[in-house]
Formats: sequence, structure tokens, C-alpha cells
Amino acid sequence: MSGSTDEKPLPTFDELPNFHEYTGCAWGVWGEDDELGTVNLLTEKVVAEAAKEIKLGKMIGLNMPMNFPSKPLFQRQPPIHNIWMTTPASNDDTLKINTQSSTQWDGLRHYGVFGGHNVFYNNTPSASIARGDLAITDPSKIDKAKIKLGIHNWANHGICGRGVLLDLLSFYTSGSNIISDLPCDPWETGAIPVSDLEACAKKEGVAFKRGDILLIRVGFMKRYLEADQAARDGLTTKPETFTGIEHSEEMKRFLWNNHFSAVASDSPCLECCPPPGTTQLHQTILGLWGMPIGELFDLEALAEACAQAGRYTFFFTSWPLNVLGGVASPPNAAAYL
Repeated sequence: MSGSTDEKPLPTFDELPNFHEYTGCAWGVWGEDDELGTVNLLTEKVVAEAAKEIKLGKMIGLNMPMNFPSKPLFQRQPPIHNIWMTTPASNDDTLKINTQSSTQWDGLRHYGVFGGHNVFYNNTPSASIARGDLAITDPSKIDKAKIKLGIHNWANHGICGRGVLLDLLSFYTSGSNIISDLPCDPWETGAIPVSDLEACAKKEGVAFKRGDILLIRVGFMKRYLEADQAARDGLTTKPETFTGIEHSEEMKRFLWNNHFSAVASDSPCLECCPPPGTTQLHQTILGLWGMPIGELFDLEALAEACAQAGRYTFFFTSWPLNVLGGVASPPNAAAYL
């Protein structure tokens, strides 16, 4: 499945219809059978233009090792890695993971619209999502209904285009790079307003373009990497509180009207956690828009490289695991400056 090459104007957030009490429903923008969501914005023209961002030939991986966190958050299963000898001079290994235990894309099967509606992107009923053992053995006989909205759609298309880093950590600390100078501890509940995102972009000299992949560095990863193991493990026993983007209509307008194709952060939860009410941004971003949400991205080396280069845009690539009907995936993401 490939993204549409149609560059027609998109509706603004306020032009989108409501879905009951939820504002800004983008179902049908790319067709009633669409399974790509905002990844449709990554057209051949957009990707070709984004490739011009490669000026230094510098390549930076954006993924934590799959081994970490060794004690994942949100009660997810820890990774299990086994290696064994097959001959005296060869090995095989197996890796058993929760696809959201480390750096991840949340896919369209991960989060839908709650409030008794219980539907996923493009009004896909929750009851229609196949669960349990999705054994698929014959590539010539794949039940498309069984794998609808699966991560394989993004895996076959790719999430590749111009990346933009909003380095909120550096913006807040004004060069001191000391976590204690942040307005909120990234391991505690804190809401980043649109005004700060826009001010950070202005300071960096960034003007957004249609199809940009937005990366937001809030400082979670820096603190995680600098903490001792007891503090890291303690994240699983304390209340799940993290700094992230605010829950507001203004934030929804910012994300939609700038027509980002995807949004990611170094935090375990892109949005402020816990939310102030029962409604989470995940329900809008994934459920109503079909926009990939990235979490636990390692943006430390990228932030340093961007600061040295004096620019915060780059070519970004991500090829999720090609799992038919998959819910989420490690991103296999990289930036090229």
C-alpha cells in the first residue's frame, strides 16, 4: 500500500467534523478504506524534497537497545534474548519482546476511541480486531479483515521524510543542560504548551512543512541514562507520571494544522501523563487521525549533532517490523544530517 500523491489542500482542524464528544475527526480524509492515516502525507514529492536535508552525511540511530528498559513501564513484559550454539563456530538467537517495551511506534491497533464508542481509526469496530494467536501461514491466502489497520501497512510504506527536532530540554535550560533547571521533572506530571513548542521552533529557526516528522526532546531519556539502576527500576513501582505535551484543543490544532505525518518523543508517553481527565490525546492522534505516535526515542546524540550543525531539520527514516496485523513496533529509526 502506498501513500497518495495527491497534494490537495487538507481541511483545518476546525473544519473536521466531531465524532460525538470528540473534536477533529479525520476519518475519510484519505478514503473510507484507508489504513495509513497521516503517513499518506509522505508522498514521493515530499520524500524527495526531504532527502535534500542530507548535507553532512552524518547518520544517527534513534533507538534504545531492545534490551532496555529491563523493567518496562506500563506493566509490559521485559525482553528475553537467548543465544545458542548451532555448530562449534556458529550461533542462532531468539528475541521475545513486547513491541512497546522499548523505543516504539504506537500503531493504529493500539489505541482507539473510548467513551463507550470502542472504535479504532476510520470507524473500525473494536470487536472486529482479531486478537489472540494470529497465526498466518499462507501468504497467498491472507484475510485482509483479520489484519486491518496492522503495522504492516506502515512497514510496507515506510515512515520517511523530513524530521524536525524540537529540543525542549535545551530550550528550557538555555544551555545549562541541567535537568533541575527544567520547569518540570520529566519523570513527573508536566504539560508542555503549544506556545513553548512554537517558541522552541522559532529559536531553532524551524519553519514547519507539510509531512514533517516531529520529534520532541523533553529530557526523559537524559535523566534515564544518567540515573542509577535502582532509580530506573523504581519507575515501575511509582505512579506513572511523565512530562509531555498538554491536553488541549490548541495542541490538537497545532498538530493537525501543521500536517505532521508522525510525532514522537523521548518520553514513555508523548502526552502529559496522567491526563487531567479521562480523555487522552492518543484517542485523537491515533483513533481519529491515524497519526503514528513514537515513544522512548533516544534523541540524545541527535540533539548534540543538531546543536553542532546549527540546524534542527534532517532526513528521517523508519521501517517498522513487517508483522501482519501488528499493534506496534520498534521503529528502526535514523536521522541523516
